[in-house]
Amino acid sequence: MNASLAAVKGIAGVTGNSYALVADAIESLLDIFQGLVVLSGLTIAASGPDENHPYGHGKAEPLAASMAALGLIGAALGLGYESLRQIMAPDHPAPAPYTLAVLVGVIFVKEVLFRFVSRVGNEVESTAVQTDAWHHRSDALTSAFAFVGISVAVLAGPGWETADDWAALLACMLITWNGYRLLMPALGEVMDTAPNPEIDRKLRALIRGVEGVVDVDQCLVRKMGFDLYVDLHILVNANISVREGHDIAHQVKDTVRAEDPRVRDVLIHVEPDDMPHLAINQGKREG
Repeated sequence: MNASLAAVKGIAGVTGNSYALVADAIESLLDIFQGLVVLSGLTIAASGPDENHPYGHGKAEPLAASMAALGLIGAALGLGYESLRQIMAPDHPAPAPYTLAVLVGVIFVKEVLFRFVSRVGNEVESTAVQTDAWHHRSDALTSAFAFVGISVAVLAGPGWETADDWAALLACMLITWNGYRLLMPALGEVMDTAPNPEIDRKLRALIRGVEGVVDVDQCLVRKMGFDLYVDLHILVNANISVREGHDIAHQVKDTVRAEDPRVRDVLIHVEPDDMPHLAINQGKREG
């Protein structure tokens, strides 16, 4: 789809004297490359653990998302530079009116693609797929800005020939912002930034409901591709046997994995709950 749109926009942009449309075509070509990067990242992330990667290859997914976001920012900066160059160029020809019809079709197709890919990205909670969806939305926004700019250039007449270049420049600014907004979560995932605090709250409440668990001392969650890895410190009665503590830990692990299928593994450290004994001893000292 991106290849077809790039061809249509490129031909219409060159023959219709619209640099905004040419810039739009270049972005569609870049979307093909970005899509291949995302696809490769998702394929590697889904390959599972091996001897050299015991935690799997999940980091490939945010790395692909980071590359896609950086590609989006780089493309926007390059197109912005070309827009400024076109604005300052003498004898700038006005764009042809038929380029508006091309842009209407492009905006419709790209918005449909954005909604489809975005829905999939949200369902599987994939940063890379969500980033790829915004490539389609940014393309639609670029085309919308180009539509406005070309309309002004065509309707306003002489003196307004550069309106579509200004529109392309504004679109590039918006795309740069979107690229930055998509890059930050991907980098956060690479750096093992904690996920939504709501996940931590739900896990703690769930674990406290397991028989034998006195409290949760630590609950650390990190996202690895499509999976979640959980590290727990739980408090249990200090007077139970090692076997009982082991069984409680297994019950906690099974409960967490049953609650959220995304949890691939749960690492549990069992700690004795000595607080009641500390309170008794403190009372004796005070007495």
